[in-house]
Amino acid sequence: MGSVTESAPGEYGSPEPRGTSAGDSSRDTRGDHGFFGQPRSLVHVFGVEMWERFSFYGMQGILLIYLYFSAAEGGLGLEETAAAGIVGAYGGGVYLSTILGAWIADRLLGSEKVLFFSAIVIMAGHIALALIPGFFGVGVGLILVAFGSGGLKANATSVVGTLYSDNDPRRDAGFSIFYLGINLGAFLGPILTGLLQSTLGFHWGFALAALGMAFGLIQYSFGRKALPPEASVVPNPLPRDRIGLVIGVAAASVVVVVVLVATGLITATNLVTWVIGAVIVAAVSYFVVILSSHRISTVERSRVVGFIPLFIASVAFWSLYQQQFTVLTIYSDKQLNRDLFGWEMPVSWVQSINPVFIIILSGVFAAIWTKLGDRQPSTPVKFALGTTIMGVAFLLFIPFAGGATNSTPLLAIVGILFVFTVAELLLSPVGLSVTTKLAPKVFHTQMVALFFLSVSLGTAISGQLATFYSAETEVAYFGVLGGIAIVLGVALAVGSRGVLKLMSGVR
Repeated sequence: MGSVTESAPGEYGSPEPRGTSAGDSSRDTRGDHGFFGQPRSLVHVFGVEMWERFSFYGMQGILLIYLYFSAAEGGLGLEETAAAGIVGAYGGGVYLSTILGAWIADRLLGSEKVLFFSAIVIMAGHIALALIPGFFGVGVGLILVAFGSGGLKANATSVVGTLYSDNDPRRDAGFSIFYLGINLGAFLGPILTGLLQSTLGFHWGFALAALGMAFGLIQYSFGRKALPPEASVVPNPLPRDRIGLVIGVAAASVVVVVVLVATGLITATNLVTWVIGAVIVAAVSYFVVILSSHRISTVERSRVVGFIPLFIASVAFWSLYQQQFTVLTIYSDKQLNRDLFGWEMPVSWVQSINPVFIIILSGVFAAIWTKLGDRQPSTPVKFALGTTIMGVAFLLFIPFAGGATNSTPLLAIVGILFVFTVAELLLSPVGLSVTTKLAPKVFHTQMVALFFLSVSLGTAISGQLATFYSAETEVAYFGVLGGIAIVLGVALAVGSRGVLKLMSGVR
């Protein structure tokens, strides 16, 4: 799923624990092997992330159909394209809010506290979806889940990084276990919430998502005190005399959004467009702030410039990949043959196929990268391959385009999602890793958030693109988007040497 992959040894990176020097002895936990040979504290972050992914993907697995199913089917009866736009806007909002989560961690609270409070906000959002009927419940629930998930995403990786010194040989294996937890949650969530939705109703599915997040929060509450002090460090504290200004800006932002909604300028139909615009502004602003900072060196500045083409390729990739939750959900509902020996498989189960392939293929990719060693493709080439293969995956829909209701074999979608996964394993974990390697020291968590901004923009664009999808236009839809991704991937491959030069020693 989005940013839920694992990769080979050497591919992981995480933010250097803030407020400490590289190799700080206080982070040397090599004598602690209490969790599968890893530091005991890893189990607590593993657990909260697994249950957060369970709730996130479990809810998202039934969200779109809840929006466009008729009232008789338990849904809200929206038009499909409008519903897909809302899902895209929500997904973009999740990753956009990583900026806020990273900023609060770096300037106010530290990663550990932001992770904890974010988990509480996520649970509250799922409870709202489960208990509050209609569009009001959707609005409250999605806003809370988006803000909470953004805070958790931006900081969980940072917290895991604090468990290891820079020269701890278990570091990559620890991240492998961490991402295994992510994929276990992503696999189980859509299956169980889909079962409840199809048998008891949508709100029961949302309630299960809330319960899953509660399990993760309880476990983390008991174990958070065992985390190293580096997890709570605030690396760049906000001066006290600026706190009032920040509160004022936050309050003004909320007022502006409320006014825009109240005056009809922001509607369910154009929400995704507003999110795309906001993400573009945020991304450009972040690049400008980082590149113009006097606190980064010339080498660090060059590396951030080298990240820009990778950012663009990532946006293109996620704009196609995240259509699992928009176009592919509609496709699975309308055109996929979900009959399993006389029993109709819930629509959301399709979203559990990808995590299975990730769990299986990640070991294969790990073996390949280990075998190749220094001969493995560079990061820009891996990004190029991931983007190109994602385009090929879209072209694979064309033979089934325009088919009758429930005419596409399930095995065909399984095969296409296999290609999705290969593309993801080439880009997603590599993206997280290279972001932290290219990050200036004073912008570690915020550079992770910048990578998530590429996911945010791609996800929001996926919602906008879904408004052009219909059964009648499938050949053009899948063909054009697939072709554009392939062209961008080839262009990045051609320019990969120049990008590597900018990356100044990071490969």
